[in-house]
Amino acid sequence: MDFEHVSVLLNESLNGLKINKDGIYVDGTLGGAGHSKEIVKKLEKGKLIGIDQDLNAIEKAKKELKGYEDKTIIVHNNFKNIKNVLKKLNIDKVDGILLDLGVSSHQLDVAERGFSYNKEARLDMRMDKTQEMSAWNVVNEYSKEALEKIIKDYGEERWASRIAEFIVNERLKESIDTTTDLVDVIKKAVPKGVRREGPHPGKRTFQAIRIEVNQELEILKRAIIDMVDVLKPKGRISIITFHSLEDRIVKNTFKYLRKDCICPKEFPICKCDKEREIKIITRKPIEPSEEELSENRRSRSAKLRIAEKV
Repeated sequence: MDFEHVSVLLNESLNGLKINKDGIYVDGTLGGAGHSKEIVKKLEKGKLIGIDQDLNAIEKAKKELKGYEDKTIIVHNNFKNIKNVLKKLNIDKVDGILLDLGVSSHQLDVAERGFSYNKEARLDMRMDKTQEMSAWNVVNEYSKEALEKIIKDYGEERWASRIAEFIVNERLKESIDTTTDLVDVIKKAVPKGVRREGPHPGKRTFQAIRIEVNQELEILKRAIIDMVDVLKPKGRISIITFHSLEDRIVKNTFKYLRKDCICPKEFPICKCDKEREIKIITRKPIEPSEEELSENRRSRSAKLRIAEKV
């Protein structure tokens, strides 16, 4: 099965890493190996560790990185487990880490993955096909209250309450099994006038369910903290996000890691013993150029933030 993914902000994210030809780098979202391949080209005695939870991505990456086997280690795992991954490889610290948090073109375009509201498929949305919980479980088993919270918080959907109510009522008749079934329910819930105005009415709900299935936001802050912990001094981390929820977590986590004290302001002296861990390289996120936007419309919401270990 083909695995296609256009690497977003490729040069900007790699330049942000300031790659040392003899360094150790981690691509925590290996995908189709677009970023990884360009990193490994810059290495001489260095090593690239590619991590992905999608087995299709792993297979594609192995093909793309053929000829660089002496410089690459590919691991089927989730970047949230970076400390365990490195421990098993007997690696203590690394020179740089890259995360591209976007859903791959493959995941969106291959119907049976169930990510797309434009293609009919069984509700799935699992990035790691070996995990048990899928979008079907969320849609058919979560309570109305849980569905409303997920759609509101993760999808920032103003019609979250109606959509959750319609889903629960619909599944009383029969289970909601496919992406098309879910889209039909969402269209019934969202007023017709609203559907004409904005993006596809299923966009925000599908995003919310995907985030819940893969626990994307829950793991992100902790993962960033762990990643900074395994960076060498002067090592860098580049993170590409694709929606405001992710970007906000990256921004706020970087701010937290930059602080050298988190005590309440009323404390006369510091008692927290926190030390500054990073300096933020990008005060404002880097966004795609006009040229990239014209070549890849899926890059339009991308934002890159870079930090350096102190």
